[in-house]
Amino acid sequence: MTQSSTDNDTDFEAVYDAFIAAIQQSGEVWGLHSEQEGGWAVCPSASYEETDVLPFWSSAAQAQMLCTAEWTIYQPALIPLEEFINDWLPGMHEDDALVGPDWTPELDGLELEPADVAAELSGEA
Repeated sequence: MTQSSTDNDTDFEAVYDAFIAAIQQSGEVWGLHSEQEGGWAVCPSASYEETDVLPFWSSAAQAQMLCTAEWTIYQPALIPLEEFINDWLPGMHEDDALVGPDWTPELDGLELEPADVAAELSGEA
């Protein structure tokens, strides 16, 4: 697990733990989608060259906070947790993309392997 920021004021492990607990309770994961761009918000990894990170949030309100500046074209979009586990995480693993759980508006947070997130959600971690 890596941090995309050197800011040590935020405990990104605690943020991740809260993300997992929240999405398990709600059954919802939120991403940012743009009809205009025809796709989901993606960021380059801060830690790995030529690797994409798809940020996800545990609430629509948290996702909405990032819909500013160049991301005003995006809107929060609901992904049912079951679909996230069964479709998104395996697909991201195949694409060598990483998960960015509950990133801050400054796009700071962990960059995680989809298989690790899947294991955490299934209680195998």
